[in-house]
Amino acid sequence: MTEIPEHLRKRAEEARAKAAAAKAEDAAPAAEADAPASEAESKIPAHLLERAKAARSKAAGGDAAAAGGSEVTPAAGGGTAVAPAAPPVAAGPGGHTQRLLTVVKSGSIQDVKAAPQDKVHVWPHLLSVEFVAALACLAFVFIFSIFVNAPLLELADINKTPNPSKAPWYFLGLQELLALFHPMVAGVLLPGIGLGGLMIAPYIDKNPSAKPEDRKFAVALFTIFLMSCAVLTMIGSFFRGPGQLFVFPWTAGLFFEL
Repeated sequence: MTEIPEHLRKRAEEARAKAAAAKAEDAAPAAEADAPASEAESKIPAHLLERAKAARSKAAGGDAAAAGGSEVTPAAGGGTAVAPAAPPVAAGPGGHTQRLLTVVKSGSIQDVKAAPQDKVHVWPHLLSVEFVAALACLAFVFIFSIFVNAPLLELADINKTPNPSKAPWYFLGLQELLALFHPMVAGVLLPGIGLGGLMIAPYIDKNPSAKPEDRKFAVALFTIFLMSCAVLTMIGSFFRGPGQLFVFPWTAGLFFEL
């Protein structure tokens, strides 16, 4: 079904309203033609009477033209003369002679704006924010180092090895894996599987949404990776004592230094 544009529909309604008003005006004098002349003159204005007469004469001329193709008028000498009838003019409601060529869909003539996208350019929007954040972190660390000294230990002694000898906190998860598995498995295979899973995650989960509730697979994968690293780091920090044995910190004490 073809959709009619709004402006054409309004124009057609106005034309129909004008045609109905014209018919009402023409019908009113015809209905009161049988009434006395004095009563008609008292109720109907003069311009409406003139319009009614013109309409009746026009209608009579149209009927004569339709019947015989010519109009008969009285001649001056008492006879009749036949006058050629004017060619009919195609007119629409209200006397309009415009003709509708085609109906255009409203969507093709309206301006359609592009849907807004929740995306910004990396430069300068993202990089400018990251640069300001990096400057803020640098200023915080610089001011913090003025008031708090770094917890440095004494010089290393080759004749005395600390027991337990622990790696820095960011390597304690890897050291915990070395205490549980073979070095090839703990140092190469398991970290490689974890990093490889994070790298191929965008190719498996291709959901373009940025909402966490729509990215369940990506959120679950990163949560497993993050929690695994956190648990191994906490075990290596607080639950490993002399000889890398498993101890409880509330009974054996803490064997961890910052």
